[in-house]
Amino acid sequence: MQRALENSGRMVEAEFRDADVEGVFLPLLRRLTALRREKGRRVAALLAAPPGAGKSTLAALLAALSRETPGLLALDALGMDGFHYPQAHLSSHTVVRNGEAIPLASVKGAPETFDVEALARALCRVAAGEEVLWPRYDRALHEPVPGDAPTGEIALVEGNYLLLDAPGWRELRRCADYTIFIDADPVLLRRRLVARHVEGGKSPEAAAAFVDRSDMANARLCLERSLPADLRLRLDGDGHFVAEV
Repeated sequence: MQRALENSGRMVEAEFRDADVEGVFLPLLRRLTALRREKGRRVAALLAAPPGAGKSTLAALLAALSRETPGLLALDALGMDGFHYPQAHLSSHTVVRNGEAIPLASVKGAPETFDVEALARALCRVAAGEEVLWPRYDRALHEPVPGDAPTGEIALVEGNYLLLDAPGWRELRRCADYTIFIDADPVLLRRRLVARHVEGGKSPEAAAAFVDRSDMANARLCLERSLPADLRLRLDGDGHFVAEV
């Protein structure tokens, strides 16, 4: 299946195996629809995955499938990146790394650069059915900006650290009705991330240097320190998703 999907405000072409759609994605949407009917209120699900695993594109596909498949309730795909601290905050605050205080801006994308308390409050309000203007991350401005209120019966929040076993992040599970984690080989993730940055305009050398300095540190943290999920998917070497029992 090849689809044009909206991802982070831009249209992307994505391809998924029919077997993944029929055997993994639609059963997941049916489970979330059944959970919504059991709870009698909007449900909130977390989709956590390391950089390069395709979580944003998958979330966009799930949102599209939910609206075009009979018997399913509408799902809204919500990104965690809108809860990045503003650039002014990142530039004026520091974090200690290897015994040295460095600006948060230099490690943008790490857990410390997100307002996890605001994320937890918003998640709990969305799950309770309240109207919340969910922020989004503007990749042109490199800043979080106001977004829209989710309208679907299922809210799926995607991001790297949603299942991180660390103070503040563990609180997210309190308002989550269902959790999903995507596992992947770090070698595969590195290859996909380098290709993404090259496509974005970096030279292969600059892309590799950036990925090794930033993205892979975040990927290892996500892979090594995430809590167990209700559903664990594995991204294989061919880019297909396998549900792990």
